[in-house]
Amino acid sequence: MAKELGSRNVLVNAIAPGFIDTEMTQTLGEDVKNAILKTIPVGAFGKPSDVAKTALYLAADESNFITGQVITVDGGMVM
Repeated sequence: MAKELGSRNVLVNAIAPGFIDTEMTQTLGEDVKNAILKTIPVGAFGKPSDVAKTALYLAADESNFITGQVITVDGGMVM
């Protein structure tokens, strides 16, 4: 889509969140959460605001030359 829409000044990007601490993930057992936490290099779960800040950046003028990217917000979990 980024290649198709770039000539029309449309930027196409995606955000791929990792483990984000939400009501849904809070229902997981402590053993599951501890196992996941061990796979995150920064040693913490993400917050919804971490994803929101990334979305705000992509919507801002400062990202006007970024297109065709998937930005992973996961504390290094999948690197």
